[in-house]
Amino acid sequence: MERIQSSNSNSVRNHFVLVHGLCHGAWCWYKVIVALEAAGHRVTAVDLAASGAHPARIDEVHSFEEYSRPLLDVVAAAPEGGSERLILVGHSHGGLSIALTMERFPGKVATAVFVAAAMPCVGKHMGVTTEEFMRRASSEGLLMDCEMLAINNNQGVGVAIIVGPDFLAHKGYQQSPPEDLALAKMLVRPGNQFVDDPVMKDAGLLTKRNYGSVKKLYVVAKADVSSTEEMQRWMVVLSPGTEVEEIAGADHAIMSSKPKELCDVLVKMANNFNI
Repeated sequence: MERIQSSNSNSVRNHFVLVHGLCHGAWCWYKVIVALEAAGHRVTAVDLAASGAHPARIDEVHSFEEYSRPLLDVVAAAPEGGSERLILVGHSHGGLSIALTMERFPGKVATAVFVAAAMPCVGKHMGVTTEEFMRRASSEGLLMDCEMLAINNNQGVGVAIIVGPDFLAHKGYQQSPPEDLALAKMLVRPGNQFVDDPVMKDAGLLTKRNYGSVKKLYVVAKADVSSTEEMQRWMVVLSPGTEVEEIAGADHAIMSSKPKELCDVLVKMANNFNI
């Protein structure tokens, strides 16, 4: 299936669309889904292509747009205006998919929330965040037991990353319950960062009129040792006007380590923006 979706009554105005990070799937949001629904909101958690329960293999997904297509389709199908407004929530590499969606459908996205996520900026190519992360990771030995795997398909050769169990334990889920770490070890799939994709290289892709017009909130995971607090704040500086919330004790898998606190931030944000 392409997504896990649940809805409440027609009176619910906020519709949270949750987008996972690299190698993960909609499954990683299970705690946040329950908390947001209990608060009376509609929630859709998307499986991007070749991720989670999506049926495609990684070698069958030839571009970042194809990878992001399940999210683009959800937003394209949503009515513009009316009683329900979309709030996109992207984690980690999922921030790039919500950025592409914001550029395509600025009138349909009420607010975008970047949760310890890659947040690109107007005037720079989207891949700059991935490049900076990989630069820091390589110099600091951050990738640990992650492996790089060649992807062979009829579009050429790409590179996938396979996250290792030690990386998950020490760089992703170190503050999370052991049950969530065990779940991640069973369910992660190889991921493609699409570093050479034309969408990632286009400095003019994200415009002030579209992407820049959507309200943004960045949620800083203060105990993140993967995408460090310094890295997260570097991205915030590149996009002036972005609101910032902090969650103490949150590791990179913030939806696992601090699900209640993350839900509280999301609900508070929705109320403050009068959505």
